[in-house]
Amino acid sequence: MIAVIGCGNANRTDDAAGIEVIKLLHARNTARERPDVRLLDAGTDGMAVMFAARGCTTLIVVDSCWTGAEAGAIFEVPGREVENKFTPSLNLHEFRWDHALHAGRQIFRDAFPTDVTAYLIEAHSLEFGCGLSASVGESAIKVAQRIEARIAAAASLSRTAEQPP
Repeated sequence: MIAVIGCGNANRTDDAAGIEVIKLLHARNTARERPDVRLLDAGTDGMAVMFAARGCTTLIVVDSCWTGAEAGAIFEVPGREVENKFTPSLNLHEFRWDHALHAGRQIFRDAFPTDVTAYLIEAHSLEFGCGLSASVGESAIKVAQRIEARIAAAASLSRTAEQPP
């Protein structure tokens, strides 16, 4: 089972990059006929990421980032590199997907994916507003294509493993 989870805030311009990738994958029917693929727009709900990943073998998280790199730059990062331990507070809005990776591994153990990848798209703007900048929109398309290729490769491997020798 593969979970692809888009994160971000649709009201903060390029922060919606992860959400846009999920919309693109839905529009291309990437998962419609694939019972082994889950697509989820988690918005800013880190808990949703943790629970959606439970029982999957592969987790792909897509979000925007703000590192100072060129807008639209795509970073493909192993999950272990970006997971963070959550420091409890009175506000669960601070529990993000990077915390969900750490907590999910601790809580669900073997039922949490070990194959985790984060695709991060460098934002041009995180101001209030709707719609992605041109460079981030182009990068969202590229990330969706990369994810489709990974899903197709996993399906091919699965079919090969099911065929008798």
